[in-house]
Amino acid sequence: MRIYSASSQETLRNRKLLTDWAGDGFITKAQYQLLEKETVSELRTTNIFLRLVLFLFTLIIVGAGAALFFVVSRPSGQTSGVFFLIFAAVCYAAAEVAVSQARLYRHGIEEALAVCSVGFLCAGMQDLLFSGSLYSAEPDAAHLVVPAAGVVFSLWIWRRFGPSYAFLAAMIFVLFLPGHWTSSRSPQHLIVAVFYATGLAVVAALRARHRFDYLDEAYSIVEAFLWLGIYMAINLQLSSLNMPAQMWGGSRAASEFARPFYWGTWVLIWCLPPVVLARGIRQKDRFVIAVGAIAAVVTLVSNKPYLGWPRHTWDPMLLGILLTGVAVFIQRSLARGPGGIRHGFTAARLSGKDKHWINIGATVLGPLSPHSITPDPQPSSPDFRFGGGQTGGGGAGGDF
Repeated sequence: MRIYSASSQETLRNRKLLTDWAGDGFITKAQYQLLEKETVSELRTTNIFLRLVLFLFTLIIVGAGAALFFVVSRPSGQTSGVFFLIFAAVCYAAAEVAVSQARLYRHGIEEALAVCSVGFLCAGMQDLLFSGSLYSAEPDAAHLVVPAAGVVFSLWIWRRFGPSYAFLAAMIFVLFLPGHWTSSRSPQHLIVAVFYATGLAVVAALRARHRFDYLDEAYSIVEAFLWLGIYMAINLQLSSLNMPAQMWGGSRAASEFARPFYWGTWVLIWCLPPVVLARGIRQKDRFVIAVGAIAAVVTLVSNKPYLGWPRHTWDPMLLGILLTGVAVFIQRSLARGPGGIRHGFTAARLSGKDKHWINIGATVLGPLSPHSITPDPQPSSPDFRFGGGQTGGGGAGGDF
């Protein structure tokens, strides 16, 4: 089902690991040169910066081409829907050709074409079936077909080409499904959480068969997305539209939901982070552990709005002190283990990946704020001159 062969992706994974090991000094230069010859792949890759540039440029080219066509032809509503579907088919076919013929892998071009195909498909179905009418909050089973198609096709793009953000797009499309079945807020949250929990069960079952191959990282990211989606669906203080007002002006979500459902979600947001952290620690999965830590912090932040307690300006300071204390405790607990290791975890940095990503962030953020690094030159007055001293040293006068 995947367009890339398992051997090609496994070779790319091994080559990436080989580069990391050589950069961290785990293997010698001679060993790297010897092993590099055994990890040659026919797939064409590029760095993250060029990938983003090619992705953006491809989106601009495709969007501009489609806009030019519609400006020139000016089709009607249903006719434009047909053209959108044609554009979707053309973009998807171009993505398939870019991979099968040019052997592009995470190159930006084929990814942008696949993304455009999903957008054109949903826009075409909307114009063709519903004459361009926008999404309505009123329950309407007929309009369900558009977000459902977005879910299915996004999952297909993820399964076919492998980008994790395609799965995230499918999760976003799921958010539009419950509104076509019911207008009640509580069932909508429950339906979304059930969808994500079902997906989590399927992904966990599939991941168990790929624990030590190239698919493990992909399933790890998807599992982290699903855990985070479940948490956001059950945390009513995050899911409501007036979240900023709730976070700083008290709880308004309590009046929108039934009291048993509201307080049931409050119990769940306290129970879910330990479960996620336990799952991540057991699997030694840094993505799931990160989601569990994020969920725990968000639970602490949203607890007062849930209970209707007033917020104070010193709350972030107390939270920072708590998190700092937890980090220091974990670091010291790991350091006291034999060789600085406890149950396979260590606080010592074993890889240069973190430093690599920090350098990338500095490279990206540096040009965005040059004035924060280099201050502007201060204007000087032409009438100002140094002087006024009583004596000069080395033969200099007082006006030097």
